[in-house]
Amino acid sequence: MAIDHDRLFKELIQTFFEEFLLLFFPDIHEHIDFRHLSFLSEELFTDVTAGEKYRVDLLVETKLKGEDGLIIVHVENQSYVQPSFPERMFIYFSRLFEKYRTRIVPIAVFSYDALREEPSVFSIEFPFGDVLQFRFFPVELRKKHWRDYIRHDNPIAAALLSKMGYTESKKIELKKEFLRMLVRLELDEARQRLLLGFFETYVKLSEEEEQQLQREVRAMETKEKEKMLELIISYEQKGRKQGLEEGIKQGMKQGMEQGMKQGMKQGMKQLIRNMACKGMSVEDIARLVDLPEQDVRELLEE
Repeated sequence: MAIDHDRLFKELIQTFFEEFLLLFFPDIHEHIDFRHLSFLSEELFTDVTAGEKYRVDLLVETKLKGEDGLIIVHVENQSYVQPSFPERMFIYFSRLFEKYRTRIVPIAVFSYDALREEPSVFSIEFPFGDVLQFRFFPVELRKKHWRDYIRHDNPIAAALLSKMGYTESKKIELKKEFLRMLVRLELDEARQRLLLGFFETYVKLSEEEEQQLQREVRAMETKEKEKMLELIISYEQKGRKQGLEEGIKQGMKQGMEQGMKQGMKQGMKQLIRNMACKGMSVEDIARLVDLPEQDVRELLEE
């Protein structure tokens, strides 16, 4: 099943919007009045030229400290490389401005795995002068090293370790530090599950790696050790429960399908026998029930 990256990032950032700005844009965070926050409905734009539809990821209506007027913060997650992305950000900006007629803060989160120089400017220029220089605020996750964020008591930092720059050989250590952060945060169960689910979507350990992780956690001599083990075990149990429930559902579905097929076969067999008892030939029965003559003979012999 394909991962809905935009939905995952929207849910994460919407839940921890203030923490997101604090982590990546402290200057913006300093000026926002977080007593006034309203998440706006999704905006759907149609690119008539390209024949495509785009949905804005996250729109937040808020205020700046000491000001009465509203502003909008637009956060867009980009999960794949798209050379025309700066142009798309400008189109979003212009259409949002046309609708709301207020100042807009455009932010783009680049969450794909490739390492590249991602432009954050869309410009229109001529030999005789510049017409437009549109800029947005970028967050390039893959270029951020995960170790630089493990001391932050910030839920966004914990979740996004999974999309930062790390090597496969560091996955066990990465998850161990994630769990350590999660314990320090002391979140309610719903938010804790949100972060766990996000992290597990992007960092998948094999069974052997999970066992190694548990051995390393058990060997720890810190106060987080027991709570980290609780997180690992409870999440494993939940996964097994979900797997069992899915297995039961699948088994019931297969059983019903098999039962229906068996029932249809029995019904067809009885119908064919009744027709034979009335003196109809195998050829006539086969023609009426739309089955090969050999199948009709076999059903009569059972």
